[in-house]
Amino acid sequence: MNDPGSQSLTPVLGPEPAFEAIPAETDLIGSLLEEQWDLSAVERFAQFHEDAAEPLQGRYYSALMPAEPPGPGQQYAFEVDLDRCSGCKACVAACHNLNGLDEGESWREVGLVLGGRPGLPILQHVTTACHHCLDPACLKACPVDAYEKDPVTGIVQHLDDQCFGCQYCTLACPYDAPRFHPGKGIVRKCDMCSDRLAAGEAPACIQACPHEAIRIRIVDRGAVIAQAEGNVFLPGAPDPGYTLPTTSYRSSHLRDSADVQPADDPHVEPEQAHWPLIVMLVLTQLSVGGFVVELAAVASGATRGIGTVLHTALSLGLGSAGLMASILHLGRPLYAYRAFIGLRHSWLSREVLSFGLFAGLATVFVALDVLRPEWLPMSAGLRTALLGAVVIAGLAGLASSVMVYHVVRREVWRAGYGGIKFAGTGVVLGLATAMATMAIAEAGRPVALHAITPDPLWVVAIGLVAATSAKLGFETWIVRGFARSERMTLRKAALLLTGALRRPARLRQLLGLTGGVMLPALAIATSAWGNPGTTAALALLALAASIGAETAERYLFFTAVVRPRMPGGLLP
Repeated sequence: MNDPGSQSLTPVLGPEPAFEAIPAETDLIGSLLEEQWDLSAVERFAQFHEDAAEPLQGRYYSALMPAEPPGPGQQYAFEVDLDRCSGCKACVAACHNLNGLDEGESWREVGLVLGGRPGLPILQHVTTACHHCLDPACLKACPVDAYEKDPVTGIVQHLDDQCFGCQYCTLACPYDAPRFHPGKGIVRKCDMCSDRLAAGEAPACIQACPHEAIRIRIVDRGAVIAQAEGNVFLPGAPDPGYTLPTTSYRSSHLRDSADVQPADDPHVEPEQAHWPLIVMLVLTQLSVGGFVVELAAVASGATRGIGTVLHTALSLGLGSAGLMASILHLGRPLYAYRAFIGLRHSWLSREVLSFGLFAGLATVFVALDVLRPEWLPMSAGLRTALLGAVVIAGLAGLASSVMVYHVVRREVWRAGYGGIKFAGTGVVLGLATAMATMAIAEAGRPVALHAITPDPLWVVAIGLVAATSAKLGFETWIVRGFARSERMTLRKAALLLTGALRRPARLRQLLGLTGGVMLPALAIATSAWGNPGTTAALALLALAASIGAETAERYLFFTAVVRPRMPGGLLP
């Protein structure tokens, strides 16, 4: 009986074609050989390029690249023809893709400048990346020497393996070029695609630009300095005299336009708070102030200083807590020991060294007071000398903290403002700590209601009221001065403090008045009435409120700053 399935296929397919019989083993070998002959995509790509004498796209960008490497006194630099830039952001996408950047990470951006005259308005896109400055602020600020400037090409490169993520370079650079990567815990930036340049290949942004608006050129370093001295850079950009940027911007529209401003110039918003740094600054300044008050008491004739080991021990403990908090600000805290590397040029390294020495000397001082109390009558001069060394190291650390922020050239962080604030915090919190520890020590020694000689606690409390009032008055005065200033950055800071940051500003004033004026006055009254327990409680509350007030002030210190940057785009 015939198979019905085969009969049904015959009319449709017709007669089967005749094939030459191939042994099964031969067919298997042939298929394997055929698979070997079929190259993969990677192998075909490599074979296509292995005989190329130059990059295959070179004919499109060869005119945008220098023919020879830089000579003595020269370096590579970006040149941007703004008249050709359409703001398409192809350069941004190419930089992101070819450098393998993560989502949200960008080493090149496109901004916008606006201005001109009523009859001839100007709207100009600006593409910007690292300017590979002659005197890079990022390199000078870095405490671990994670930057190097190539002596031949002039390219400023970031050494990722060396970086420990302190982010100080992001504060120092006025052009917002270094970018912190939270996931990796380090900073990364544009290196002008140096590996591609070394192979004769153009950087990603140059290859991608459809209008040939970006090119690499060779510049004379002397010419860069001359242009920076003449403020020849880009309207609306930070002062080029600070870092001597090498990028040049060409435009027929912006040449004589002094009234051009970045499109995002009217926009102002609070900056990042940096909470670990807030805690570090407040508590280290409290610690330094506490030891200064102890030395002042000794200098006034008190053999035992404030009169209790609790004062210096508390000052040391809170200062050490502040130093530990600063480590939390690092992206890679396990490499914190590297902070001393940049001691010759970085104020951050000097701050770390000074506070490290301060903590070590203060620990020895407190340990001797606690473990060997009999050393005081035997070596009063030695104790005073050691206390003086502690204070000198602490003041050096406080001065370094002031300079850390002064050198990055933020208007509101200048030493004239920041120095008074930091020193004021030390005085206020040092006195508040002294009042609290003295009140606790005197809890069993009530003061007579009508004492003829003022109790030392009264003197400290009155000093706290005076110091707090002076500091609050100074802060109010500078905010009003900022609001009337001719400098836009200062007016923006005042706008933040009276606008977006008005609540923390009011909280700072309230806590300052409570902890530095009202509670010390009540502590004096309860001390005079012979109620030492209430006096101690009020003094401790005054210390807590004062710490809260100075923490709020330091929060405003970071968030109300207006940082310089390259022009940005229009905001929604």
